[in-house]
Amino acid sequence: MAKNWTPDGWKAFEAKHLPKYEDLAALEAAEKTLSTYPPLVFAGEARALQAELAEVCHGRGFLLQGGDCAESFAEFHPNNIRDTFRVLLQMAIVLTFASKQPVVKVGRMAGQFAKPRSAPTETQGGMELPSYFGDIINGIDFDPAQRTNDPERMIRAYSQAAATLNLLRAFAGGGYANLRQVHQWTLDFMGRSPWAEKFKDVADRIGEALDFMEACGIDAKSVPQLQATSFYTSHEALLLPYEQALTRQDSLTGDWYDTSAHMLWIGDRTRFEGSAHVEYLRGVGNPIGMKCGPSLEPDALLKMLDTLNPGRVPGRMTLISRFGHDKVEAGLPRLVRAVQREGHPVVWSCDPMHGNVIKAESGYKTRPFDRILAEVKGFFAVHRAEGTHAGGIHIEMTWQDVTECTGGAVAITDERLADRYHTHCDPRLNAAQSLELSFLLAEMLNLEAEQRRAAA
Repeated sequence: MAKNWTPDGWKAFEAKHLPKYEDLAALEAAEKTLSTYPPLVFAGEARALQAELAEVCHGRGFLLQGGDCAESFAEFHPNNIRDTFRVLLQMAIVLTFASKQPVVKVGRMAGQFAKPRSAPTETQGGMELPSYFGDIINGIDFDPAQRTNDPERMIRAYSQAAATLNLLRAFAGGGYANLRQVHQWTLDFMGRSPWAEKFKDVADRIGEALDFMEACGIDAKSVPQLQATSFYTSHEALLLPYEQALTRQDSLTGDWYDTSAHMLWIGDRTRFEGSAHVEYLRGVGNPIGMKCGPSLEPDALLKMLDTLNPGRVPGRMTLISRFGHDKVEAGLPRLVRAVQREGHPVVWSCDPMHGNVIKAESGYKTRPFDRILAEVKGFFAVHRAEGTHAGGIHIEMTWQDVTECTGGAVAITDERLADRYHTHCDPRLNAAQSLELSFLLAEMLNLEAEQRRAAA
């Protein structure tokens, strides 16, 4: 348990990117209500995730973390949850089949409601209003009533997260993830993608393997690993009043856990010395992620690791690099070498989304798929050169057939961005682009495996 730590101790530190609530009595009431609600996840589940991430630390697995840029109240629907889940299942199957390694599946789901913004306000038509900080804080419509920071939204976010988790648990453990269903995970509109046909080939080979097992007398129905899967949730721990209200002391160990998600991460804008977000997360037992961008110096990173994981527990820390396609091979090695030198056990994961945002000629914010892929390739190249494990991917994606990121085999052009540009915040990979990325990741994981075999 962290020393000299309390769930509300973060209030004595500098808190950036937190909303200003005008009605403090309403904020206090919402926090009090949330503090009496049941936990969304359990300490034992968080410990199970940490154990799986510890295997990734040791080079014996891969972390797949993905989901929406920002969850919304308006798009809350069981079909949306199901279809995001099944795209992640497709990606995980491709990675597992190709790499022969377990894949840890973590969704940006059931809590990814808050987003940091570059400015606290925005102006349209001469009117200045608070920026949209995510549905847990205010509404996306540029309207004074919608843009009022409303603490009651935390209660609605909790309810939506609870329902989402309930459905995810049912899908993960109730037969939907059964490997006999693998052909049914492909979304109908993906039929025109060349990668959908390649996935069908993988699914056929898995089916043949299951048939072979049954012919040998192994009943696949009696093997739980073939019937279900482990699936975890995560979000950026940005809205600290919400996180504090859902902090609980584990009855078995006495340790504190943030029960809003299995895994929480600190964003690039909130990880600094004296940060309230760092102070809060150092005291909870959940696995923690931290975004690492070009502004992060090696010494500052080591201080953060000493603060967040002083016991150097494998699986506790995931470092999520986000440099940009043209900076990763120059900037990442310094951090990797520093962490290696000091012996900190970490999962290295790649966020190829946030450093590759551009404004297209059409005026839309987009992320070119070739830049996303270039950053992933650079990330793997750095780890091959340093002899470390490229352990994960962190992406913003959706099951929908959106046109928000240009390129990929589906060849979304600048002119087509307006066709189905639906994001509430940042551009996301669509289902076809996500599957394409998983096959390209599989190729790189195979290269890494070959390197390890050659060195053995």
